Amino acid sequence: MANITILGSGGFGIGLAVMLHKHGHRITVWSKFQEELDAIRRNGEQVQKLPGVAIPPEIGLSSSLSCIQGSDLVLFGIPSSFVRSVAREASPYITSDMVVVNTGKGLEEGSLKLLSEVLGEEIPQAAIVVLTGPSHAEEVGRCITTAVVAASRSAAAASYVQETLSNSCFRIYVNDDVIGCELGGALKNIIALCAGICDGLGYGDNTKAALMTRGIHEIARLGVAMGARAATFSGLTGIGDLIVTCTSMHSRNRRAGILIGEGVLPDDAVKQVGTVEGYYCCHVAYRLAQQMGVDMPITEQLYHVLFEGSDVRDALGKLMARPSRQENEESSFLRDMMI
Repeated sequence: MANITILGSGGFGIGLAVMLHKHGHRITVWSKFQEELDAIRRNGEQVQKLPGVAIPPEIGLSSSLSCIQGSDLVLFGIPSSFVRSVAREASPYITSDMVVVNTGKGLEEGSLKLLSEVLGEEIPQAAIVVLTGPSHAEEVGRCITTAVVAASRSAAAASYVQETLSNSCFRIYVNDDVIGCELGGALKNIIALCAGICDGLGYGDNTKAALMTRGIHEIARLGVAMGARAATFSGLTGIGDLIVTCTSMHSRNRRAGILIGEGVLPDDAVKQVGTVEGYYCCHVAYRLAQQMGVDMPITEQLYHVLFEGSDVRDALGKLMARPSRQENEESSFLRDMMI
């Protein structure tokens, strides 16, 4: 049994809390908002973000970051735009013998950095592990069989997370390619937004299959340019996470995309759905691709739709009108992916 503090009372944080508590760990969930915690205790569930998943009263709830003291593991379940500020406030309570785990999937606006880099800057005294892969909160909280990856530059920290958090419904693999694992989890949200747009427009399975296949291609292209291993994108944190996010109605990115495809303005779609990481990540990824000279046509067209008012049908038309080419032109890394 481990003492685990989960920072963030959103769907995934609560889903993890319930699942890990069921398997014997001592869990405390922190939220900045006391009223949110009061509602959880009053209702016995996270009504807004994870309805129907009962939260045992033994799970601690706190609005003070001092609850971190004495933890073995500190899990971040914070939207990307707030990771740095929460990490900075939490850092004084985190000691070198604790392991910090990030479960968020995104990139930091402004710095263009991976969230693991942000945590490393704000909490340099602790090992950082990225826990990522195809894992909807709605299923994790109900202990539906799930497989994810613990990625870290510290083999010992990744193994500790694997050994501590793995159980009969939650299988964890380890990987030392932090860049590849984290980028796959972040950038698939962009493709999931596009998949939703195609659904909203009334396109079919053929369209989505093409989108997902070419989407993982450009995700891998940026990843390799940033130092990731191409093979990582054929695994759980690449194609695995892409499949689940593009095809499930649990995905907020896909649901927001459906609204945009149906004619709702992007800003309004995000407001209706809630946290839509792909919306913010698209802005960062577009800038990263430009900075590194990497061709990411799907990301580019989504950027024009989200932030410049382009019409979604025109964007799809521009993708279809790109110059003809052979699929294996970029086989230098596709061979390594072995798919």
